[in-house]
Amino acid sequence: MELTDRPRRLRTDGVRSLVRETSLSAADLIAPVFVDATATERVPIDSMPGHERVPVDEAADRVSEICETGVEAVILFGIPESKDATGSRAYAEDGVTQRAIREITAETDAYVIGDVCLCEYTDHGHCGVLETGAADDPTLTVRNDETLDLLARTAVAQAEAGADMVAPSSMTDGMVAAIREALDDAGFEDVPIMSYAAKYESAFYGPFRDAADGAPAFGDRRHYQMDPANRREALREATLDAEEGADVLMVKPALPYLDVVGDLRREFDRPIAAYNVSGEYAMLHAAAEKGWLDLEAVALESLQSIKRAGADLIITYFAEDVAERL
Repeated sequence: MELTDRPRRLRTDGVRSLVRETSLSAADLIAPVFVDATATERVPIDSMPGHERVPVDEAADRVSEICETGVEAVILFGIPESKDATGSRAYAEDGVTQRAIREITAETDAYVIGDVCLCEYTDHGHCGVLETGAADDPTLTVRNDETLDLLARTAVAQAEAGADMVAPSSMTDGMVAAIREALDDAGFEDVPIMSYAAKYESAFYGPFRDAADGAPAFGDRRHYQMDPANRREALREATLDAEEGADVLMVKPALPYLDVVGDLRREFDRPIAAYNVSGEYAMLHAAAEKGWLDLEAVALESLQSIKRAGADLIITYFAEDVAERL
């Protein structure tokens, strides 16, 4: 045989890493942190091995542990001490996330991102103000425009507490514009917005809802989160968010939607983020516990695939474990 093109020449040790097309580093990763205003000690999250809810006074210590692995950024989710119909603890000055942000920014050098949504703070578990009778009528849903003001107030409250970035995740039409205007009016023109631009109504969120007490008390979120069958719609959503001032565009979940990650990477010159969600994390752990998969190997391969698809930033529960091996 006279083969002039032998790809295996570039797969040998030494040259293999030199020609690697996709590089993953700890600086690409964002670690989620759950801060619980009702906890007095760290509480393990059963469905997410290795993760805990932490009390507010331990939030900075938890973030310091993350930073020691080389991960530079965290995204915060709060579990409040009380809930109501409008999620008022989300935008309270002394709300759990705002308190945690102050602790973390005072004691660490981490880049702190605040998740901006109401589902963890409402007594009904939906991402905004409900239409009258929604609990009994499955055709009713969240009031879009009435929710915008509350999201804007939440983002400003987080910025006032010291958040470096805010990340609206409610899939409310106009949320980026409302938040951008509110931040600018409050003097936070330099605080960027990472929008959950294409957030699907996914079955992969189950463990997170346990972790953050964010499951809806009734119904589902199909009226405001995207249909998993839709691909082109993601470009429309992302275009609207970009036009409204989003600095970073996110796809959630990541692995089942790598085609969408790739689409956004090709269409936009903004950074693209992807959320490697709780269900993606939990199922790999479950398979590893059965001895069916090598957890370290599949975790790294999963994150490499997300980066290869076009994500610049990856929110992942594997952040610490993978960062220590990079």
